[in-house]
Amino acid sequence: MKLIIKDSKEECGTEAALLGMELINRAIAKKGFANVIFATGAAQFEMLRSLVTLPIDWKSVNGFHLDEYINIPINHKASFRKFLKERLVDLAHPGNFYYINGEEDPAQECKRLGELITKHPVDVAFVGIGENSHLAFNDPPADFETDTPYIQVTLDEACRKQQMGEGWFASFDEVPKKAISMSIKQILKSENIIAVVPEQRKAKAVQLTIESEIGPTVPASAMRRHANTTLFLDRDSSSLLKQK
Repeated sequence: MKLIIKDSKEECGTEAALLGMELINRAIAKKGFANVIFATGAAQFEMLRSLVTLPIDWKSVNGFHLDEYINIPINHKASFRKFLKERLVDLAHPGNFYYINGEEDPAQECKRLGELITKHPVDVAFVGIGENSHLAFNDPPADFETDTPYIQVTLDEACRKQQMGEGWFASFDEVPKKAISMSIKQILKSENIIAVVPEQRKAKAVQLTIESEIGPTVPASAMRRHANTTLFLDRDSSSLLKQK
């Protein structure tokens, strides 16, 4: 895992977007297309804002995302489909974008998405790390063993509090308890991983990700097993690291 620490979350997002552009364009030059996973959440605002302005042949991009709540409609402000439609798809117009539809039967949707992602080996995965150190919606203790690409998960209390704290829901009780998430093993199949993790509230999760034992209680620690992971931090999110 390569660490890049910037002064601000704006610089963190900009630099991550530039690396993403380079890797996406490299895949397109090599194969004629790029398969890309996009993360959601407040930590991705600056990265996406920069990425959609960069010179990328977006019509050659096949897009996926990491997770979605079960039974949240696309017009709900917390919907990750809505998030990516407004901040990426409607601005950059990728050639294909395969949304997770949490309003469909979850088991069938996981099966559909699993078949799709298996046909589209991922070149670049943009991810984040949750305050509870989750990776996608794989809350601790995460399943490190399943080979199933997309799985149904139960969100823990810390994860649900984060979603409320970021302003996506008016109350804790409104935050769904179930979601569809890309699995840990599937994320690690990506050729390149770009993790964008700014802000002080992520500092403990970052410390655990980098300095604790790799294992299910710290899901994001799995990225240390991946040779081409770059973790973008700002001064705040890196503040608890012993060595920088």
